[in-house]
Amino acid sequence: MKAMVLAAGRGTRLKPLTNSIPKPMIPFAGKPLLEHIIKLLAQHGFDELIINLYHLPEVIQDYFGDGSKWNVHISYSLEDELLGTAGAVRKVMNFFDEPFLVYYGDNLTNFDLTNMLRAHQQQQVIASIGLLWMDDPTTRGIIGLDENGLINRFIEKPRPEQVFDDYLINAGTYLLEPEIFDFIPRDQVSDFSHDIFPALRREDRALYGHRMRGDLLSTDTLERYEYACQHVDSGAFTLP
Repeated sequence: MKAMVLAAGRGTRLKPLTNSIPKPMIPFAGKPLLEHIIKLLAQHGFDELIINLYHLPEVIQDYFGDGSKWNVHISYSLEDELLGTAGAVRKVMNFFDEPFLVYYGDNLTNFDLTNMLRAHQQQQVIASIGLLWMDDPTTRGIIGLDENGLINRFIEKPRPEQVFDDYLINAGTYLLEPEIFDFIPRDQVSDFSHDIFPALRREDRALYGHRMRGDLLSTDTLERYEYACQHVDSGAFTLP
């Protein structure tokens, strides 16, 4: 199975940590975040990986090489300019000829990706979006589901008065059909949660919201990274 790890961000909110290393290389339990991600993907059968790079790409390439040490094969997509989450995937569309996973490289999770893939195959939709509940939704995207688990509303970074009772959070984990490329503009910055998924809903395309089994620790700010480290070190979070 194929997967793309989105790892091209500058990591501006993680400075000074990211002055000398890219964001996915920040350490947890003595190993880079990206190494834990690759182990998770491999455990669930995603062994053909492509990783997009922008900030200090050679650090990641030198560490992981072709991925054989982790029983995966890794290719790289170098970006001269950041293309956004969807634009980055569109750039390497020829890599994908079957349903594939997109995983945000600043998230540390122990998600059951096998369960998510099984549910995606049963739903027969163009996209399945991994979801979970978090108590502070205002810095993330929130999503509502109908009684069949299909997504019926998106609000990106809602104001407090926009938060509805049964919200779930976009977990930055997607299973997509190659048909998705028909909806992503070529050579243009675009984002899944801001642009592509809302556009698909406007066209009345069914999107499935999958409630993830497992936990997520965000690492996109120094505060969240410190919180994540504490949970890993204390044993409250089980690494893949």
